[in-house]
Amino acid sequence: MRKTRRHRDEDISERTRRERLLRVILPIAALLIGFVVWELAVRLRDLPPYVLPSPMLVFATLIGDWSLLFSSLLSTLNTTFQGLALAFFGGVGLAILFNQSRLVEYSLYPYAVILQVTPVVAIAPLLLIYLPQHAAVLACAWIVAFFPVLANTTLGLNSVDRNLAELFRLYGASRWQMLWELKLPGAMPYILGGLKIAGGLSLIGAVVAELAAGTAGAGSGLAYRIAESGYRLNIPRMFAALLLLSVTGIVIFAALSWVSHLLLRRWHDSAAEQDT
Repeated sequence: MRKTRRHRDEDISERTRRERLLRVILPIAALLIGFVVWELAVRLRDLPPYVLPSPMLVFATLIGDWSLLFSSLLSTLNTTFQGLALAFFGGVGLAILFNQSRLVEYSLYPYAVILQVTPVVAIAPLLLIYLPQHAAVLACAWIVAFFPVLANTTLGLNSVDRNLAELFRLYGASRWQMLWELKLPGAMPYILGGLKIAGGLSLIGAVVAELAAGTAGAGSGLAYRIAESGYRLNIPRMFAALLLLSVTGIVIFAALSWVSHLLLRRWHDSAAEQDT
């Protein structure tokens, strides 16, 4: 019986390792196949670089223009993380206020929804008129990242088990104790889920605002480099900048997912299942 159970556990562990390996290998294989097809299409049809550059030319341009593209990436990341930080603390703080006062929630939540559904590409030119350039770009990054944190945190705080809440009241817990010891820990998966969504959206907001700002110089963001390359028909650099931007978004999401897993793996089922 023990031997059978041990073998069953070994089979489950081996199957889990195989699934994790496939999750890594299959996307990489699909990506490599896509690059090979792209390269062959460019070579067989003899397409000029200003129409469609080959992947090898894009990678060569990325290496050759690395210093310029990397400095622009740092500018974009600076705006992205500032907007994400503002969205996180502002969204969580306002959600706590909503949870403590229904009147405040009913008064302000509709305006948060309006702010979310208004396209940031339409807001950016107006912000650039009334705000300094960096403040306007930062506001765009904050606007698109704010609502996911607010909505998810509000949902998490309102989704606490009613039986546990009644137990806290039965033992005379104060509103602060219920918030700090029950509601916030229970809402943590929702908060981190909203943060993962907001990370990518903050990058999108920063890129849209940079495209609208369109200011050259040493502090130009990566979005301006993409627009500049398009104006000059430097399509390989445009593809290189776009590739760098996409990889950055993936890294941000992966990093936030890793942080979420570290914070939840010891006690929440959504993360604990990944360790079994």
